[in-house]
Amino acid sequence: SCQLIHYVHQEHDKFFETVKKFDFVIVRCNPGQIKADGGDQGKFDEGMRAVRKAGIQVWPSADVMEFMGAKDALCKVATLNIGLEDTLAYYDAASFAEGFKKTMKFQPRVIKQNRGSSGEGIWIIKLKSGEYCKEYGAESCKDEDILDMMEANDNHAEEHTVAEFIEFCVNGRNDKSGTWTSKGAGKYLEGGKEAGGQLVDQRFCPRIVEGELRYNLVVDSLVGIIHKKPKEGGISAVGGTGSIYTYYGPEEAKFKTLTTNFLEKDLAKVMPALGLAEEPIPLWWTTDFILASPEGTPAEEEKWIVGEFNCSCVGISRCLAAYCKDDTPTASVNDISKEDMEEAMKYGNLMGEKAKGILDKAKA
Repeated sequence: SCQLIHYVHQEHDKFFETVKKFDFVIVRCNPGQIKADGGDQGKFDEGMRAVRKAGIQVWPSADVMEFMGAKDALCKVATLNIGLEDTLAYYDAASFAEGFKKTMKFQPRVIKQNRGSSGEGIWIIKLKSGEYCKEYGAESCKDEDILDMMEANDNHAEEHTVAEFIEFCVNGRNDKSGTWTSKGAGKYLEGGKEAGGQLVDQRFCPRIVEGELRYNLVVDSLVGIIHKKPKEGGISAVGGTGSIYTYYGPEEAKFKTLTTNFLEKDLAKVMPALGLAEEPIPLWWTTDFILASPEGTPAEEEKWIVGEFNCSCVGISRCLAAYCKDDTPTASVNDISKEDMEEAMKYGNLMGEKAKGILDKAKA
């Protein structure tokens, strides 16, 4: 049987004594939730690592969740078919200030914090002047240059100088960083690399306005593709921003090039590239892709690049009708259509089959 157990940080030891009685554990917790509740994420992760060492399967394990969910995962897969070679990671204020001024002067960028979820702390940034240098590294931005910015969690726009943006990212809200309407607090490098403080700097792909593709996978099996198109005038297709979702089967012909590159050429290389060669592919996970090719590129030559991997608390989009939010406070499982429920059940049944296969193999 499967049982739901809530982690309460005040009962940490009791929780892990209980967990040891099971054959496997499926972790459903987003980054930051334990800390926000007053607990210690590091302590929880160490507990799960001990469970894993005891021979109990943990999906996803603490290391898989950390390394796969970290934004610098994009740098580690930069040389694969699904990567971009000019993807950089910053772990300290000096390298960030120097690197960002250089990349920002070359072309529009996407700056992503490591700790957030649902698009918070992911900034799409352009120079207000539109004056970019022709070659990377030929020039750098000045502190007083003005940035046009949009945050992915709600598509709100802000305008700041380069110096203000760097200050906000490093030290948060203060007199030097100006006035911010973002829901976030900045301080994205706080604690350094060991504490998850990092920023990823990636090329902005303007065709993001056409939408992104989410590949839903159960271990190594593609079960569905979702085209997520941003609301008119927006850039982010994060849930709750008015984006439009279109569902496709795993064999969809229009995405054949990406599917082939990802499943047949790159998938076996992903876990080793992330430093997770000894870990299994997550039980239920997603990869978001952005079209990087210029308009007019033939479909068979299109290059789609990873926007992010997600294996922590991944939802089933077919069940979005049951998602309670401000405008749907009474939503429930009864609001899911028959068609969507049938598809969701297929995903769940396949997860069970894959999970049993992993358990049987471990016991053999």
